[in-house]
Amino acid sequence: MLLFISRRFLNYLILLFIAVSLVYLLAATQLDPRSLYEHRNPPLDPQAIENALRSYNLSDEVPVLERYWIWLTNVLTDWNWGRAPFGESVNEQIGTRVWVSLRLVTLGSVIGILVGVALGAWTAVRQYRASDRITTLISLILISTPIIVVAVVLQILAIRANNALGYTFLEFVGEAGQVGDYPGAWLADRLQHLFLPTLTLALNGLAFYSRIQRNLMLDTLGNDYVRTARAKGLREGVALRRHALRTALIPTGTYFAFTMAQLVLGATFVELVFSWHGMGIYGVEAIQQMDIHGTVAFAAFAGVCVLVGATLSDILVAALDPRVRVS
Repeated sequence: MLLFISRRFLNYLILLFIAVSLVYLLAATQLDPRSLYEHRNPPLDPQAIENALRSYNLSDEVPVLERYWIWLTNVLTDWNWGRAPFGESVNEQIGTRVWVSLRLVTLGSVIGILVGVALGAWTAVRQYRASDRITTLISLILISTPIIVVAVVLQILAIRANNALGYTFLEFVGEAGQVGDYPGAWLADRLQHLFLPTLTLALNGLAFYSRIQRNLMLDTLGNDYVRTARAKGLREGVALRRHALRTALIPTGTYFAFTMAQLVLGATFVELVFSWHGMGIYGVEAIQQMDIHGTVAFAAFAGVCVLVGATLSDILVAALDPRVRVS
């Protein structure tokens, strides 16, 4: 199992390196940080512009492969991701933003997967009952609704709930607000602001995984080994968990890696709606501001999220499927 995971992880690292390198070459050839200086008023001296760009490794007069090698060397030796067109350190800008996005992505993915899998398995056992049909309807509505619309709807519902209660119970603007002077006030404030953004991401994953898990669970419920387990006197719940659900979880694990990229993209819209200063908003701003190094840093963050998701997916599949461990 360890050899299997190691081989897969090494493959993911190589793919991540190639993807980030291609993003750098694309950003370095398509983004034009020089235009930010040339359009300033009063006009700046062309030689001063060139000197500034060269000091930040952003000059388009330097061959792109040479700039790429300088950037790659700085990342590998000093973990220096470069500077923005006006000299801001990319490391400093993403230092706090990464943890903001990780809170959203991690909580949203874990809650969405766990609740979605449990809900899908439960509705499969109750096929064609009212609970199954209602859950299916709600899941299809959530899957068909853009995540930015879900976020706005939750904001509207939060405002109405606050008005009905007469005080602000659900906070949803920014990462933190005014902290009270009672014990645990800081944690309570953070949880209030984290609740709605996390719920938005979790609802999207919950709806998707519940549909996937329901269909996979239905395929395994009628298999011979499940019927044999029941015929031997194994309790219904134990037979479903050990035989049906365990087998149905194997394909679900492979979906996790593919949904991580979608989750990172969804976090961008969630950050925009709820005014969170995370990596999603930073990526959009980096492209708008012709920030080559910032754009590459955002792409690397998204790639690492996919890499982690793919690795966890392989670990889950290897733990559930003996054939993978033996092979």
